[in-house]
Amino acid sequence: MRPKRTIHTHLSKILSLLFLCIVPSMSMSNAPYSPLFTPKKHEVRAVWLTTFRGLDWPTTQVKSEEDIVKQKRELTDLLDQLQATQINTVIFQTRVRGNLIYPSDIEAWCESLTGTPGIDPGYDPLAFAIEECHKRGMELHAWMVAVPLGSEEVHKDMGEKSITKRYPHLCKRFRKNWYLNPGHPDSQKYLASLVNELITRYDVDGVHLDYIRYPDRPKNFPDASDFKKYGKGKTLNQWRRDNITRLVRAVYDEVKSIKPWVKVSSAPLGKYRNTSRYNSGWNGYHDVYQEAQTWMQEGIQDLIFPMLYYRDNYFYPFVLDWKENSYGRMVVPGLGIYFLDPSEGDWTLDEVERQLNFIRWSECEGESHFRTKFLTDNTQGLYDRVQDHFYYTRALVPPITWIDSIAPSSPQEIKIKKKKGTTILTWTSATDDMEGGMRYNVYASHTFPVNTDNPKHLINTYLTDTCYTHRETPYQPTLHYAVTAIDRCGNESTPIQIQMKEEVQFRTLEELKKEKSYYNY
Repeated sequence: MRPKRTIHTHLSKILSLLFLCIVPSMSMSNAPYSPLFTPKKHEVRAVWLTTFRGLDWPTTQVKSEEDIVKQKRELTDLLDQLQATQINTVIFQTRVRGNLIYPSDIEAWCESLTGTPGIDPGYDPLAFAIEECHKRGMELHAWMVAVPLGSEEVHKDMGEKSITKRYPHLCKRFRKNWYLNPGHPDSQKYLASLVNELITRYDVDGVHLDYIRYPDRPKNFPDASDFKKYGKGKTLNQWRRDNITRLVRAVYDEVKSIKPWVKVSSAPLGKYRNTSRYNSGWNGYHDVYQEAQTWMQEGIQDLIFPMLYYRDNYFYPFVLDWKENSYGRMVVPGLGIYFLDPSEGDWTLDEVERQLNFIRWSECEGESHFRTKFLTDNTQGLYDRVQDHFYYTRALVPPITWIDSIAPSSPQEIKIKKKKGTTILTWTSATDDMEGGMRYNVYASHTFPVNTDNPKHLINTYLTDTCYTHRETPYQPTLHYAVTAIDRCGNESTPIQIQMKEEVQFRTLEELKKEKSYYNY
């Protein structure tokens, strides 16, 4: 049974929070550590990085070897900026419109890379992006545009490589664009085959479905013959919803059968359906046949990134609606930061600040910014404000405990060496009962023992090596260190700690707890 919707019971809380959010926004520069801005240790901090038409990346198209270098440098510069503001998740557009930004046996190269559809840029952008994200302690989720396949012109340029030529029975032409036909049973197999190729070849941390819905205003979508053949007594509306749900289920099952730790998510419309208090107007359930809250109820989503590109009563109540109907899965609202650009809208910075505060107050698992460019360009000072007041500590992506909740063993045999102003930590590998590889987090504090529950002490994340070099300034107090292991589902081990004195001392967590000093920091 679906839980009762209780949005109307939160209205007084919403009004109170909005008042609280307005006050600190007036004097935030003097109070970055206000409780409203206290970061959480576990929080998704994501961006959508768009490759469609090079909107976020790339601006350089590959025509020569030098262009490859420039294109790569553009991406690493963006990732450096994101790392500096403690972003931990990059939703990287990999399937654009029936074409890809990596070499595939199924679909053609995207024209964003070279300016021409189907042309190999001379390197593998996805492999490069994954490597560079992981170097910076960030997850990469492969963003796949599911149903739209692009314009007639694009597919004409692709020629025989186009999906419309190779699998015409899976494609529908609608308003001078091509779409994957959700009503054909083989469409599920086709999407699953793309996902299989993707996660078998690449070490992605997630698969993210976008446009997993019918096109806008789909009343005359040409699927009458499919409905007659496959409808089986359902109404047209419910049949279409079930078709989209089957696509989602096929992708989820395919991913989990190969790599259970890879997260599966989607970006549904921000307004799921009309609520008991608000008539939302255009929404996912009625207008484009997304039944996204049912996906969470069934357990075929790990995260939901609802595109809440709205404000006021079209934002706050619907955040609560998603959270109240999440069935234990993660809700990460998408923020329409592009409205800060005068050419896109009339938002001011305080609007985004209030939304960030509300997301934390509502206990959602984080937020995602649409798009990368509007953050890294510091639109209306957003980058500076987020860096200084919202993301001033690192954060870990919350664990997906419904897949695995068992923490790995702790690292052991930790050693430390001082050399020319640096501290070099080494340790032996931890073990876990799940495949996917082990990663490590490093903590440091001026007090001992290091409290690893405090995100201020987290100095590096998701290291794949069993060593870490930290530069210390000459005049800072002695730092003490702790290291934890973290598995691919996000479960973190108990820490192993080093106390820095004249002689380095090693102690286990159990010994520290006996001293009753672990939480005194």
